[in-house]
Amino acid sequence: MIDIGKKYETVIKRAVKEIYVKYPELDEKYGERGRQKCYEDNVYHFQYLETSAGLGSSKIFIDYALWLNSVLVSRGMSTDHLIDNFRSIITALEASPEVENGDAFADHLHQAINALEDSDGTEDIDRPVL
Repeated sequence: MIDIGKKYETVIKRAVKEIYVKYPELDEKYGERGRQKCYEDNVYHFQYLETSAGLGSSKIFIDYALWLNSVLVSRGMSTDHLIDNFRSIITALEASPEVENGDAFADHLHQAINALEDSDGTEDIDRPVL
């Protein structure tokens, strides 16, 4: 099995960089450990994107996004941060047209963003299993 982090390393690094440019206070608050955690979180996003695109079902990624958002909101995070992260991934994918399934990933990310924009973060959703 291919390590997702290695397979999408360039895209993930671009997305993380964009997040930290947009939110420089994250560096002050979390430092390098925060950047590493952000990278790891994006690896999880790509695991779900690969599964959802491979099965041709955006619902898998949408359910994951809603579940993750409910966890993050319960811990004091904002839905906007997750949406911005997904938008950063889309931007990074657009800059990397060589990524296999990139269009499907972007489509699933857009659909998840739409679902998150309609969410209040309190949905009771079990973590989707890969």
